Amino acid sequence: MGVELRVHAFFPLLAFVCMGFSASEGMGRGLGLFMLLVVAVFVREAARLVTAAWLGLKLRAVLLIPIGGLFAYANPESQENANQGVGQFAMAFAGPIANGITGLILALTFLGAGGNVDLFSPPFITPANLIRSMVWLQFGMAIMHLLPAYPLDFGRLIRGSFARKNGFAPSGRIAAGLGQALALVAMLGGMMLRNPWLFFAGFFIMIGAQVEDQGVFFQTVVDTVRMREVMLTDFATLRPSDTLADALVRCVHSLQEDFPVVRGAELVGIVSRQRILDALRNDGNGYVQAVMSKGFQVAGPEDTLGTTIRRLTAGHGLALIPVTEEGRVVGVVSVQNLMSSMSLLAEQRRIERRDSEE
Repeated sequence: MGVELRVHAFFPLLAFVCMGFSASEGMGRGLGLFMLLVVAVFVREAARLVTAAWLGLKLRAVLLIPIGGLFAYANPESQENANQGVGQFAMAFAGPIANGITGLILALTFLGAGGNVDLFSPPFITPANLIRSMVWLQFGMAIMHLLPAYPLDFGRLIRGSFARKNGFAPSGRIAAGLGQALALVAMLGGMMLRNPWLFFAGFFIMIGAQVEDQGVFFQTVVDTVRMREVMLTDFATLRPSDTLADALVRCVHSLQEDFPVVRGAELVGIVSRQRILDALRNDGNGYVQAVMSKGFQVAGPEDTLGTTIRRLTAGHGLALIPVTEEGRVVGVVSVQNLMSSMSLLAEQRRIERRDSEE
């Protein structure tokens, strides 16, 4: 449905942990317990996806971890709507309500079916009693997300209140730090009480908070960095009338993989080093005009990094986007140089911030 589904590496590894803890009851029961956790996550995320569709939120990807899913939104408008007003509360309560209702239906079904079904004797989640675990994993998932630890649902509401005063990015870092602190407390409590589920809950809350913090940082970068800050201004161009042999000579003396093709000041195409080389090998010498690509994307100096990345991914197999101003090429952005440019820009901003504080 256009949403990329990702699974964190720690999620499937938890299956082996469950089997290890259930060695006395049989590894099959441990695997069964893990599958019940997967079902609880599925119920939660299915409800949240339906809610997102109902609110008109466009998602780019969902990363699944054992405490639920982390959403990456396809555009700033969806991100903003998910963190404000009705959208914020709907997304925060959809998961806990779905898990709570599912747990209640399962409990009433098992109790109503009769027989010796004991749902209220600890431990509530254990491989020795999968029926009891089925019910309490649903309730546990719902209750956990009512804790004020980011990125849990109630923690997201707290972050939303911070965001109204401090902005989205600073509030995200504050909420992530609080979530990591509470996760550490849960992990220590789990070790002291010898409760593995409390320990693992804290561990995966910490993992989720770190992933969300990185996501907030990345979103801040892609929304604030402009092309004029990272584009290459020292670049080579080719002309449509250049021969492929001459173009190859230009390639030898340049680090570029792709070249803008200009006629006067007008951008008319893009050609790659490999395209030139293949044409020379297969067809002999010719002209750049015959092998250049006329289907290309361009960016403006004030376009954001996020906009340009989306254009790069839809760039017809080319790894370069010319930056144009009033029809004239003033710079280029390529996958090859983007990471190094971003690293240098981050260092530049760090130095400027330090100098301003002094």
